[in-house]
Amino acid sequence: MAHSYHEIAFTPAILDLQSQAGSRDNYAAMSEGSRYADRLTEREGAFIGERDSFYMASVSETGWPYVQHRGGPKGFMKVLDEKTIGFADYSGNRQYVSTGNLRKDNRVSLFFMDYPNRRRLKMLGRVRIVESHETDILARLEDPDYAVQIERGFLITVDGFDWNCPAHITPRFTEEEVRAGAEELVAENRRLKRALENAAANDTGTPGNALLGEGPLELVISGVRQLTPRVRAFELRDPDGNNLPPVSAGAHLQVPVRLASGELTERHYSIASNPARPDVYEIAVLREEEGRGGSRAVHDSFAIGTVLRTGRPENHFPLHQDETPAVLIAGGIGITAIKPMAQALEARGTAFEVHYAGRSRRDMAFRDRLERQLQERLFVYAKADGERMDLEAILRDATADALVYICGPDRLIAGVMAAARAVGFPRDRIRLERFS
Repeated sequence: MAHSYHEIAFTPAILDLQSQAGSRDNYAAMSEGSRYADRLTEREGAFIGERDSFYMASVSETGWPYVQHRGGPKGFMKVLDEKTIGFADYSGNRQYVSTGNLRKDNRVSLFFMDYPNRRRLKMLGRVRIVESHETDILARLEDPDYAVQIERGFLITVDGFDWNCPAHITPRFTEEEVRAGAEELVAENRRLKRALENAAANDTGTPGNALLGEGPLELVISGVRQLTPRVRAFELRDPDGNNLPPVSAGAHLQVPVRLASGELTERHYSIASNPARPDVYEIAVLREEEGRGGSRAVHDSFAIGTVLRTGRPENHFPLHQDETPAVLIAGGIGITAIKPMAQALEARGTAFEVHYAGRSRRDMAFRDRLERQLQERLFVYAKADGERMDLEAILRDATADALVYICGPDRLIAGVMAAARAVGFPRDRIRLERFS
């Protein structure tokens, strides 16, 4: 096999079970090409460097596995090079179960967990125990600000690793993460309170009874959700509870907005809800402090009960209707156009994959929902974690008949076009929608 982790983990019995369950085809491609997933990249290094704990399994002389939790300051597991990681062994309960096991069988299995973002990295490797007299190596493994006794060190040679899908990972948060999140909510609550007070004083759109626009379609805001610190979603329904005009994936809505100056203008927002739903449209709006004021006005004045007279849905970014496979690429708030495409393709059983890039995982709207729904068909790239799309590889790996859809900033679209030229991907198989 080409994938080093699966070469070790996928035994004949496991391959037989995959065939019986019908999942073998999902992993067949991992047996092709040159060997990979046995050398750490910047992505794995950054991920490991952010962890303050991991789980390590060893094998005892009786053949029983033993799993141990290891914890320390963030980054106590050191990435020494592309094949080697290591950590200092601090004095604990002095049972020495893992250490004893490793003196007889140096194989280990590691799980690195990122609970808030529902990510995990699995790894297989072989351990060399670093004894107390090997001071040069121990110095590379210690944490000067963590004042505990080091008994020994562990160097682990990486034999293979694999990124797991986020399914069934329950988010958990540290005290520091909860405090940071609470501070954001308190600040947001204060800002909304000021906005409500200003709206009432200026009579520019009092929440609950405001009516904006002169379009042919009357919609009422029935729900508001804060998707990320800067992205807010608004559910729009018929005031009488009737079904809305049907839409297809890629459609947008022309929405009336009253700016802080009092001017009534319009903004176009992708309909991000599942196109199969007849009862609701959902738009998601990124608050841009340095923008033209439309997104700020939406965040400050749109509330449950606000009535909007909008234009009828239009679609200048339509999804194909046959069984041609698709590659969907989204940058930032561009996910609002790409998400319903993924849902439509999934509903009709068409092959597709989604590549979604953003500043950080917590800034990526709909990420958690898409991870649960799409699992291994979703690839997420967070700039804060040092992750970047390899656009040439994405296009190179696409099937010859695939259609590519892109929605995002100009730099992403330019990058896809440059990658297409570099690998010879046909321009006429690329569909795009810009933010502006």
